[in-house]
Amino acid sequence: MSDLTVSFLQTALHWHDAAANRAAIGQQLATLSQPTDLIVLPEMFTTGFSMEAAGQAETMSGPTVAWLREQAAAHDAVVTGSVIIEENGAYFNRLLWVRPDGTLSYYNKRHLFTLAGEQHTYTPGQVRLVEDWRDWRICPLVCYDLRFPVWSRNHSTEPYDLLLYVANWPAVRRTAWMTLLRARAIENVACTLGVNRIGQDALGHEYSGDSALLDAKGNYLAEANSEAGIFTHTLKRDELDEFRTRFTALNDGDAFELRG
Repeated sequence: MSDLTVSFLQTALHWHDAAANRAAIGQQLATLSQPTDLIVLPEMFTTGFSMEAAGQAETMSGPTVAWLREQAAAHDAVVTGSVIIEENGAYFNRLLWVRPDGTLSYYNKRHLFTLAGEQHTYTPGQVRLVEDWRDWRICPLVCYDLRFPVWSRNHSTEPYDLLLYVANWPAVRRTAWMTLLRARAIENVACTLGVNRIGQDALGHEYSGDSALLDAKGNYLAEANSEAGIFTHTLKRDELDEFRTRFTALNDGDAFELRG
């Protein structure tokens, strides 16, 4: 089984300016100095966390999907992050999982942030995504999903090795962000990555970043703190497998069935 090199981008975002965000993020990705397997961008990385979907949404044939395909091919890596997508008259906070060959999968955010009225604009997802990529099984989720451990649960019918969250998580709740990331890693015996933005959006919300990659014991492997940049770390497959062999908590979980 292979190791997995993960790169995550912590950055400020231009409000409602997809072209500017694609250009800025593309410039930052061009500075990657080593090969990587997975590049993770924040939630709604083309717009900031916006409820103005009618004016900001793209389609699956729009410029951001094309740009993601270009980036994935250029870096020979999966590139993932969420954007506002319109499809059949509905809007989705959609995480796109784009492979180097141009094929893609997607996950629609399940838990919509009612404090911001997200449920009045977007349609919630119903199906969790678990992807096989370079000998790792990866479950990508979006922001508020972090607060709901049942949806994130690592279970035998759909197991994963890496759990990741892309987010626009405000600084006012940074303690919850850091605490829950660590909890999800520990309870799921899985490496866990949370990728947040920094800066201030047009609504006055501050974002402190705190993007971090943790191992299955809840230990920090890479931390961005409040800094802008690309952070890269290689996850060691043998370390994860060895720990799971010795600590078999996943075998003792409760059986359950998720219902809509």
